[in-house]
Amino acid sequence: MRIFIWVMRFLLLALVLAAVWLNADTIAEKPIHFWMLLAFGVLMVLAVVAIDVFLPKDKLNVLAGVFFGLVVGLLISLGLAMVVDMIDVFYRLGLSADAKVAAKSVIGVCVCYLVVTIVMRTKDDIRFVIPYVEFAKQLKGNRPIVLDTSAIVDGRIADLCQNKLFDAPILVPRFVLHELQLIADSADKLKRNRGRRGLDILNKMQNNKAIDIQIDDTLIPEVEGLHGVDQKLLAFVKVKDGKLVTTDYNLTKVAQVRGVEVININDVANCLKVVALPGETMQIRIIRPGEEEDQGVGYLEDGTMVVVEGARNKIGKDVTFSVTSSLQTAAGRMIFGRLESVVQTTNQQEERPERRRPWRRNHESQVDNDKA
Repeated sequence: MRIFIWVMRFLLLALVLAAVWLNADTIAEKPIHFWMLLAFGVLMVLAVVAIDVFLPKDKLNVLAGVFFGLVVGLLISLGLAMVVDMIDVFYRLGLSADAKVAAKSVIGVCVCYLVVTIVMRTKDDIRFVIPYVEFAKQLKGNRPIVLDTSAIVDGRIADLCQNKLFDAPILVPRFVLHELQLIADSADKLKRNRGRRGLDILNKMQNNKAIDIQIDDTLIPEVEGLHGVDQKLLAFVKVKDGKLVTTDYNLTKVAQVRGVEVININDVANCLKVVALPGETMQIRIIRPGEEEDQGVGYLEDGTMVVVEGARNKIGKDVTFSVTSSLQTAAGRMIFGRLESVVQTTNQQEERPERRRPWRRNHESQVDNDKA
């Protein structure tokens, strides 16, 4: 893209110089007009290139934007051509017809170039300027996946990519890697361990040939000018036209508001959890009392919390319950059920008579002694 832009800039300068040179013979009688035209052309090129350099960069992926820019540029050039005639008459410059043609040609080339570059770089926002006109994005291949610091530290992204759930190029911006390094160098032991874990996972993914991951060191002006890693990350994903992968709940909500496609690993994990239908019976171990009276709480193997009515006094026991309802929350899925029975194991049934018999014998002997 940069090479293409520089080629266009040199082509612009060549076309302007050619337009002045072709009309040099016709205005040779008045050399001052030639030098004025040459200076005007060079200044015009410098002004246009300066505006072009300070505009935000983007990729050339919509050919329709070029044609649209040319049409708009020609219309603007037609209006500016009339302005050239008005200036010549008003200030009595006495420009020849050929000199006017050359000046109009230079203006037309510069304006067309400027409009085309603006449309190329702001094609996604062109609808804001011109309602009902929008260029559709035409992408080749899979859209890249951009990893957040929380997703790297979490570690599950490596297994998901290894199993081809995310079959797309993975990008890690340099500012995310820098934040990960700062966490690994933190004085807090917990943060330091999390940062080192993230670096180990990143190294593991890079050494895995099945995962296409790369560190993106590109300096993007509209990204570097922002403050905060989250803001830079959202702008980076928009520029790369990718998808953000994170475990941060708040960042997920902000990305949705900003129109950035986001994949939350926690949401993916919740979608893969067991689906419990009302009336289905399941077994679970009650480990603690619930918040409401007569409730017991347990967990399935995948971490799903289960609240069982009537199981408050069954802590430490395996119970059978029937599902009454399930609730999907941002923190995960919860299952509510009603106690059916307590699961009796064979060892428990064999141990009961052995514990009761000594007590009965002792009790009977004590009664006999009292009677004597």
